[in-house]
Amino acid sequence: MNKSDSERIATELESKGYQSASKENEADLILVNMCSVRQSAVDRVFGLALKFNKLKTENPKLKTVLTGCILKQDKRKFRKIFDSIWSQRNYFNIIPEYKYKPTAYIPISNGCNNFCTYCVVPLTRGPLVCRSHQEILEEVKKAVVRGIKEIWLLGQNVNDYTSPMESAINFSQLLKLTNDVPGDFQVRFTSPNPKNFSDELIEVMAQSKRVAKYLHLPVQSGDNEILKKMNRPYTVEQYKDLIKKIREEIPDINLSTDVIVGFPGETEEQFGNTVKLFKRIKFNLAYIAKYSPRPGTAALRMKDNVPLEEKKRREKILREIVVKK
Repeated sequence: MNKSDSERIATELESKGYQSASKENEADLILVNMCSVRQSAVDRVFGLALKFNKLKTENPKLKTVLTGCILKQDKRKFRKIFDSIWSQRNYFNIIPEYKYKPTAYIPISNGCNNFCTYCVVPLTRGPLVCRSHQEILEEVKKAVVRGIKEIWLLGQNVNDYTSPMESAINFSQLLKLTNDVPGDFQVRFTSPNPKNFSDELIEVMAQSKRVAKYLHLPVQSGDNEILKKMNRPYTVEQYKDLIKKIREEIPDINLSTDVIVGFPGETEEQFGNTVKLFKRIKFNLAYIAKYSPRPGTAALRMKDNVPLEEKKRREKILREIVVKK
C-alpha cells in the first residue's frame, strides 16, 4: 500500500518538473512516506531525520517532507525536524508510471472501519472510502496496455469493498470484472478479513483463470480470548473452517498470514494455541509481528506485560514451524 502511494506521489512530483535523484546527497527534496503500524517503523523515521539534517549542512537547498500514516502525537514531534508534513489524502486520481514493473499496485479503497484494538489505520487513514469500480477497472486496463503482468488490488480490508457507483458490486464482483479485462496478466489482492470472507469470493477465486492461487488471510492469533481482545470478530474454529472450505475449492492454493505475538496478557497457553493453529494450517508464509503499543489504540489501555525477549522467542518458534511445514 505504501508502494502504491509512493508511486502516485512520485508521479505528481514529476508532473511538476522534479526528477528522481540517484542518491540522497544529490536530492533537493526528500519525501518520506511513513507507516505507523509498528513503533519500529516510526523510530526508523526519526533516525532518517537525523541523517537528513546532516545532509542539509552540505546542501542548504534541501527540503524534507513527511507524509503517510502519521499519528497526531507523532506529527507534533516530526514538525520540529521535517520542513513540512503533507496531510493524508486520496491519490486515487493519479495514474502512476508503475515503478515496480512488472507489478502494478492498484488501491481499491482507503481507510478502515474495523478498529482492531492494536491498529492505528483508522486513526491515521480515517474511515473506509471505496473507489469507483469503473475507475479501478480503467486503471487495470491502462496498466495491462503498458505491459503490466501482475495486478495487486489493495485495501486495508478488501472484502469490505462496495462500489460507490453501484452497491451490488462488492469485492467478489470487482474481482470477477478484473478477471474479465482482456490481456495477459495475473491478479492478486491484499488484505481480506476472515470475518466476511464469503462463499461467493471463494467461488470467484476458484473459477477465475487470472486470479493467482495465492491468498493472504491474516489470523493475528490462534486463541479465541486474544482474538476477542483484539476485536477480531471471528473464532479460531471459524478460521479453520474457512481454510478447509478454501482448500476444498482451490486445492493448490498457497496461504500466508499475519500474526501478532506477545499481545497484552497473552499467556504461554494462549500462545500455544497459536502454535497448534500454525501446525494445523501449514502456512506457506507468515508475517510475524512482535506486539508494540500504539498511541490512540484501545490496546494501549492494556498492560504490555510480555517481555521483549519472550516475544522474540515466540516469534522464532512460529518462524521455525513455517520453515519446517
